[in-house]
Order: sequence, then structure tokens, then C-alpha cells
Amino acid sequence: MMSSYELSCVVSHPVSDMDELIGYDRVTSWVNTFVPEHILGPGSGLGLSYVDPVPNELMKVFGDTWTDQIDGQQLSGESQLVCDMEEDVGIRLVHALLTCADALQRGEFQLANSLIGEMSNGMMTRVNTTCGIGKVAGYFIDALSRRLCQPSLGVSVAGPGSVSNEVLYHHFYEACPYLKFAHFTANQAILEAFEGQAHVHIIDFNLMHGLQWPALIQALALRPGGPPSLRLTAISPSTSNVHDFFHETRMRLAQLARSINVRFSFRVVTTLRLEDIKPWMFQTSPEEVIAVNSILQFHRLLNTNINQVLESIKSLNPKIVTVVEQDANHNVPEFLVRFTEALHYYSAMFDSLEACQLEAAKPLAETFMQREICNIICCEGSARIERHEPLTKWQARLIQAGFKALHMGRNAFKQANMLLSLCSGEGFSVQECDGCLTLGWHNRPLIAASAWQVRTDKDGISLTNDGSTSSSSSS
Repeated sequence: MMSSYELSCVVSHPVSDMDELIGYDRVTSWVNTFVPEHILGPGSGLGLSYVDPVPNELMKVFGDTWTDQIDGQQLSGESQLVCDMEEDVGIRLVHALLTCADALQRGEFQLANSLIGEMSNGMMTRVNTTCGIGKVAGYFIDALSRRLCQPSLGVSVAGPGSVSNEVLYHHFYEACPYLKFAHFTANQAILEAFEGQAHVHIIDFNLMHGLQWPALIQALALRPGGPPSLRLTAISPSTSNVHDFFHETRMRLAQLARSINVRFSFRVVTTLRLEDIKPWMFQTSPEEVIAVNSILQFHRLLNTNINQVLESIKSLNPKIVTVVEQDANHNVPEFLVRFTEALHYYSAMFDSLEACQLEAAKPLAETFMQREICNIICCEGSARIERHEPLTKWQARLIQAGFKALHMGRNAFKQANMLLSLCSGEGFSVQECDGCLTLGWHNRPLIAASAWQVRTDKDGISLTNDGSTSSSSSS
């Protein structure tokens, strides 16, 4: 089975055939040890493969997202009856979830509590809770119960389980292609922006043990004319153990860079709040070309002064800003609307996770998503940080902040599809939208990647047909 880092080499270096792809084995043995063993556990590989869904009849419970896969063979009369009964319970379960959310929004807490009890002790006993609607409903019932019981919605709610967010992030990375797609598209755009540059500097809003960067460092080493000198700056909350946390990552990245003759330096910028970052903190120099990279981070700033952060980024005059965000609508004040949107979105996410084959990583990958659900449903005010927004809103916001969109490129689109085909990822789909790339499940976009550049006086702003803004260059 091909390791995920073999696949990630497609991210940063175009290949024409499988032989060239396999040729990256010369560093794969090292890169596969990049994540510390205590993160993924002994014996955990970073490989990823998928099972091909068999043609089946689908029990459509909630739009096109919740499905119950039935074996292709003809069902017996008794099996069909059980299936029909579970479908009926599933429909009633969805209705009860939405009714409970509406009751909480209207302050009818006794009714909400009664519905939670009915769902937990009644309906959930008559559906399969290991997959499909049963599994997703269980997570949303838990979130509703937490919201009902907590004394204040404005305080942070401890997510389920005691595993650290870093560990959950790595298992989510391993279990499904969303983070690999994020790293792939961002790396490809950054690599193209760095073409011909001798000194490059990446400012990363979400380092997470540096999973994204070995493939890019390798691609820079293979660049015609030799690699540039590379600076990597990680932004981190100010904590007592921040330097210990990044020490191992720094050492491993430096070891890789040294082994393939890439001049490399690494530093950490700590700040109490992301919105407090200032350009002087990054110690940039006029000779270097800057890339700013944000993977699933900007939405956490939407309850603060995100415009201040974007202004600080703009004043760095980066050659490129890569932004990857969930393509969802979870930042609306109305609780019932937010609940319904989250129910749609995460039912598709869990459905897609069931199609992935790496069973060992799935439980903690599910916990990663469960914590997001819990924050979206249980928290309000500053405690609610999972404020995902649709791609169109991010496009409008970045344009209004003084950036112009860069086309991700047809090459990135082709390679993203190659990545999925090598993983046998049937059901996943890559789509191009106004120069951005999205990865979705059965044509529903779930994560979106875009690239941006500071707008100059020669660039203008125009309105699209739907009233949102877009940038255009004057001739």
C-alpha cells in the first residue's frame, strides 16, 4: 500500500506517470517517521486507501447525505421489512432532532429535555448506531444535551474525550483525504509562487507538527537551478511549553532539509491572541518572497477582529496567501438554522469517512469532528470558535480586505484528481469554482482551497451576478 507521504509528493511536484511517482521512495522511509510515534501510536502507518462502494440501494433519509448502504444481493422479505422499519425510525429521528433544536431556540427546555430522552432511550435503540443516521444522530443528541445542561452558553465546553487536539488532527489527517487535499493545493500554489526566487519565507497559522511541509521542501530541492533558502515561521498561542512542543518538529524538518541540501531556518512567533499579530513579529527581509498559509484557521477569528489580522498580513506584502476552509454555513446567529446546516454538513462528512478503509484511524477522526459539532451546537459568543462559512463569503471578505484571487491552476486540479484516483476514492470529487478548488462527497463541496495576492492600484473590484464582489485586473 502506498504511504500518504508518497501520495503527498504529487502535491508539490508534477509527475507524468506512476513510475515517476514511485520514484519518490528515496525519502519516503524518512518522512513516514515524521509524526512522533506517541501521536499516532505504535505500528500506525500514514497510509491511506479506500474501499470502492459497491452498487447498492440507498436509503435516503436526509437530503442526499445520510445513506444506509444495502448489499447488492436481493433482500429477503424479512430483511426488507427490517430495513423499511429502520428507515421510518430514521426519518422520525431527524424530525425529533430538528424539533428539539427549535425548542431550545424558543426556550422550551422541558420539551427539549423530553425529546432528548425519547431519542436516546427510544429511537436510538431501533437504528444502527455504528454507521449512517444512527451514528451522526448520536453525536447531535449528545451536543443538544450538553447545550441544555450547561449553565452558560458563553463559556467553552470541554469536548468529548481527553485526547489532545493535536492527536485528533493527525488521526483525521490519516483517516480521510480532506487535510491531504488542503496541504496538496496550498503546497502547489506556494511552489508556483516561489518559482525563480532565491529566498522564500512561509508564515504558517497552523503548523501541527509540520505535516504539510516535507513534501514542499522536497519539491523545492528538486527545482531546476537549485533550491532557495527557506524560512518557516509558525504562529502559536503563548503557552509555557510552546518551545518544547515545536522542538521536535523543528529538528525533523531541519534534518530533512539538510539531507536534501535545502538551506532552512525555523522560528516560532507566540501571541496570546491571533488577532494581536503584528508584521514586525515576523522579522521579514526585503530580499525574501513571503507566503502566508492558513489551513482551517481563519474561521476561528470571525468572532474577533479578523480584518485586523488580514490588514497585518497585507502589510507584509506576501506573494501569495493560501486559505483552506470548511465550505459550510455554521456562522449564523439563529440556532435552528446553524443546527440544520451542521446536520447536513456532518452527515456528509461521516458518510464519506465510512467509505475510507483505514479503520484504525477512524475512531479519533470521528472524535475530531464530534468536537467541532459540540462547539457549533453548545457554545455562543467568544466560546464558539468553529464559525465555518461558505467559500463565497470568504471570497467577498478577502476581496474587501484588499486581496485579489489567484487561479489555483489546471495543473493543481488535474493532480488533485490524480491523488483521489490513486487512493481509489470513489465518491469524492474535486471541483473548480472561480479559480478555487473544492473537495466534496458525491458532488457536495465540503472543503475549499483558494489563493490570494495583495491587490494593487491596477486591480479593480467588480460585482458578480449574485451580488458578491470579485477582483479583476485592468489591462
